[in-house]
Amino acid sequence: QVQLVESGGGLVQAEKSLRLSCAASGSIFSINAMGWYRQAPGKQRELVAAITSGGNTNYADSVKGRFTISRDNAKNTVYLQMNSLKPEDTAVYYCCAHIRTGWAEYPQYYWGQGTQVTVSS
Repeated sequence: QVQLVESGGGLVQAEKSLRLSCAASGSIFSINAMGWYRQAPGKQRELVAAITSGGNTNYADSVKGRFTISRDNAKNTVYLQMNSLKPEDTAVYYCCAHIRTGWAEYPQYYWGQGTQVTVSS
């Protein structure tokens, strides 16, 4: 079994910062890409940022220059540093990881339970 546990969400004022963390644990052979998605009320889930095992990153246009994704491969953990937060960043943020549980296994996507981020104006 694989678990992804997020932490770091909360209520913050506009222009402030938050840092999200997501730790993967369990039967992990290797982790490929890791990323953060978010879903606001009444909207579809969208990709916020992603990072490969080699450190290549990808960001949604709406967060470029404000958010930074990073990972610690030794700890199987991915982070999302969110600066200059805006009310429109309010959403539930989900961690996602592409994980192989054994050398002969195909990698699968695993999701965290989500953490609420609320930005007040």
